[in-house]
Amino acid sequence: MQTVLSVGIDALAYGMVLFVISIGLSVTMGLMRVVNLAHGAFAMIGGYIASYATQTLGFGYGVAILAAVVGTILIAIPVERFLYRRIYGAPELTQVLMTIGITFCVIGIANYVFGPTLKTIPLPELLRGPVDLGFRSISAQKLFAIACGVVVAGGLWFLIEKTSFGVKLRASVDNAAMAASLGVRTKIVYAVSFAVAVGLAAFGGIVGAELLPIEPYYALRYMVTFLVVVSVGGAGSIPGALLACLLLGAIDTTGRYLLPEYGEFFFYLAVIAIVCVFPRGLLGRSK
Repeated sequence: MQTVLSVGIDALAYGMVLFVISIGLSVTMGLMRVVNLAHGAFAMIGGYIASYATQTLGFGYGVAILAAVVGTILIAIPVERFLYRRIYGAPELTQVLMTIGITFCVIGIANYVFGPTLKTIPLPELLRGPVDLGFRSISAQKLFAIACGVVVAGGLWFLIEKTSFGVKLRASVDNAAMAASLGVRTKIVYAVSFAVAVGLAAFGGIVGAELLPIEPYYALRYMVTFLVVVSVGGAGSIPGALLACLLLGAIDTTGRYLLPEYGEFFFYLAVIAIVCVFPRGLLGRSK
């Protein structure tokens, strides 16, 4: 029983980290209809900014998170304005080529500016120590990641489903011309949505740095993982993404506990099985 509980806690922490990073990609793919393979690059940018802010500038962890999220969004604004707007509504192959090109550019810049070494983000004293749960001790940082996932899931669901902005976003996706004729400023709606997605990617990159280390090839190393989460959960579905992250996190963590020599075999086997049974994802939206 102790082993089961230990696996459950680790799986929950890993799943929540995946969720915080991947949910922005679910928004851009499911609601904005953009196959953004550069999503992981923005998570990496956030991690680099946070590392620089803490290691070089001496900022605290909280200030570094804020600086990283804001900095990543400021970097993304001109990218969205001059590059992404050209591919809204374009064929998916065009979107893939454009965004994977952005990914390689970001990787090249990261290698040139920061070097090929692994970057760390020092944790505050509050998040360094273990927390005794009775049946085992767990890193406070993992509990922080779990809490962040819960807050992000609730906040994003409320934003999209219960606010006027969410209504405008869904209307812009369903029929941009009609939404514009009714006074919705679709370009601003897309820009804000993209900024939210990028900000979440940066935040997830920082919160998950202990489990998914920040290094120059981060964007490529975890690109498939983020895409898998969106595919399994269903693009555009926040509950679906959360369910997919928890399910895949449990499968991957259990496999690594019991049969570590198999690596990610069980993770991708589960992905194949789920996609075969649910082609649109667990809770995917109908097109």
